[in-house]
Amino acid sequence: QVRLVESGGGLVQAGGSLRLSCAASGSIRSINAMGWYRQAPGNQRLLVARITSGDLTNYAASVKGRFTISRDNAKNTVYLQMNSLKPEDTAVYSCNVEGLISPTFASFISWGQGTQVTVSS
Repeated sequence: QVRLVESGGGLVQAGGSLRLSCAASGSIRSINAMGWYRQAPGNQRLLVARITSGDLTNYAASVKGRFTISRDNAKNTVYLQMNSLKPEDTAVYSCNVEGLISPTFASFISWGQGTQVTVSS
């Protein structure tokens, strides 16, 4: 019932910037945390950045200082501003949202389809 739609991926040269967006919709009572993960071919899906409802943030060491996660609570949307992109940032980036479903208050974890980010050298 909870759906995530990502946008903003694409092809960019090293040193460039992209901003990813993820909008959550459906029977959402509340959102506890939203995050971005990435997976390159042959690799595990790993956390890139995460933000809680209390505005606590976590970043992968490899992106800290270059990426910034933020959210718009009114729109149930999370953003990932990616600056100083490197070829090693190339991956499929997927949005993750955790929260409670309305009206049952059951917890949910939802994943988006993913958006491709390709950084050329």
